[in-house]
Amino acid sequence: MDLAFTPEEQKFREDIRAWVRESLPQDISNKVHNSLHLTRDDMQRWAKILGKKGWLGYGWPKEFGGPGWNAVQKHLFEEELALAGAPRLVPFGPVMVAPVIMAFGNAEQQKRFLPGIASGEVWWSQGYSEPGSGSDLASLKTRAERKGDKYILNGQKTWTTLAQYGDWMFNLVRTSTEGKPQTGISFLLVDMKSPGVSVRPIIMLDGGHEVNEVFFDNVEVPAENLIGEENKGWTYAKHLLSHERTNIADVNRAKRELERLKRIAKSEGVWDDLRFRDEIARLEVEVVALEMLVLRVLSAEKSGKNSLDIAGLLKIRGSEIQQRYSELMMLAGGPYSVPFIKEAMEAGWQGDFPGGAHGLAPLAATYLNLRKTTIYGGSNEVQRNIVAQTVLG
Repeated sequence: MDLAFTPEEQKFREDIRAWVRESLPQDISNKVHNSLHLTRDDMQRWAKILGKKGWLGYGWPKEFGGPGWNAVQKHLFEEELALAGAPRLVPFGPVMVAPVIMAFGNAEQQKRFLPGIASGEVWWSQGYSEPGSGSDLASLKTRAERKGDKYILNGQKTWTTLAQYGDWMFNLVRTSTEGKPQTGISFLLVDMKSPGVSVRPIIMLDGGHEVNEVFFDNVEVPAENLIGEENKGWTYAKHLLSHERTNIADVNRAKRELERLKRIAKSEGVWDDLRFRDEIARLEVEVVALEMLVLRVLSAEKSGKNSLDIAGLLKIRGSEIQQRYSELMMLAGGPYSVPFIKEAMEAGWQGDFPGGAHGLAPLAATYLNLRKTTIYGGSNEVQRNIVAQTVLG
């Protein structure tokens, strides 16, 4: 196992770094480095910059318009974007639904949907979780009934991230109640502008509007929007979830936030506390261990061996690390971590009170937000069971 990068890979990294330095808007980078609120315009502006370069679908093969990068190149690209302060890509289009369309969609669907995803013009949302159907996704109840050349869709999705911006949504829907629950699920693409689709905000503890409830009331969906075969959606969902869980690990963001934690600790005078430094050191070891695990997977893929089936394990460790660095930032900031006034934050107020110059004001919001990471994408308890069965045997 070789975890060192070749000279060619280092050159690739340098080229990516130079392009990002020239192309990433400074105002967006500043928001990311200080965990300030990113607007829809911020996120889509960066997506379109990447799309114009042909890199929004950086993991796509050349046959679908991607750069055709190998696993190591994709990792280096992700790392350079994270360290530069680029927004985390909204994954629902380029990282999640696009691979499903490529693998299971027909030629017409690929031609219709992939260009808008690659350019960053079309915003996708994910319709998986429902009230009572989160980690137990097979129990979902949203129903799609086939009538001629259409499906009639009724039901509800919840915790739908950024659905208020969505143009399209990919959904798991129930098309049959016969047999095991998994065998009656289909994968359906829904135009969010369709009559009968309504989006209601779920306002979080920090006052943010990140997630939503989505309701379907007799929504007519053309049958041509069905991906693959009816009642085979569970197979397609598992293909997608492997991408989601690896994405949640986000070791590159953890490396960036670790450096931010050190800056906050130094600026707030707790860096010289040996016990606190021990906690930072322990977290750094965990981040390095997660990175080594990712690099082991990359090394296996690079050498042509079967990569480790550890998407669940990456999700477990990555999500726990995200929660830990947010906890330590809160401890370092002390009482200055607590205040959070959404309107004042957007007005730049965070630099006008003691501690604000160090970007402390959003820490409470970040801490509260990251409580979800061990639950979404399949709770960590469920993931441990999967790891026990598939990895340990």
